[in-house]
Amino acid sequence: MVQFLLIRPGSTDFDEQGRIKGTLNLPLSEVGALQVGRIVGELHDTRIDHLYTSPCQSAAQTAAAVAIDHRLRAKVLDDLQNLDHGLWQGKLIDELKQGQPKVFRQLQEHPETVCPPQGEPVGAALERARNVVQRLLRKHKSGTIALVVPEPLASLVQSVLCHCTVGDLWEAECECGAWRLIDVPAAGVVVAG
Repeated sequence: MVQFLLIRPGSTDFDEQGRIKGTLNLPLSEVGALQVGRIVGELHDTRIDHLYTSPCQSAAQTAAAVAIDHRLRAKVLDDLQNLDHGLWQGKLIDELKQGQPKVFRQLQEHPETVCPPQGEPVGAALERARNVVQRLLRKHKSGTIALVVPEPLASLVQSVLCHCTVGDLWEAECECGAWRLIDVPAAGVVVAG
């Protein structure tokens, strides 16, 4: 059996301010570093066979701390790059909620249909998440695969692994410093989407 350990990196200053970070390459904040220390402690006795990370700085810093504790090497997967929010990057989530209420609501209710201006369609990012999971399942037939992935891409990966809806990406946008262990049945993950 394969298990995925989905780890959300510690927070950045943008997360704490309620800003959209997207593909901006931001380091952990002081709070984020404390969250990572907590994650490492909580996962200390958890078996991890493979560790993959998003290329963004906060994820890489989080993965490095986990890797040291588990005597592993974190491998960067470019396909785990966070969703490109285009012109929304750096804006406050509340700015979008007030300035573009229809789009804000659409991203809550049907995120796969939204494309940020000059950004990546959420549906394309969801397909990218499916492809990463499928590739890892082909490569690893058993064990625990840890993925360090920032929000909102982490929610897309989770929806693929759990066969569930994506959920409210605005709510997830600032979720940081958490982890979830997900069992994948022998049949694997359904790719149709």
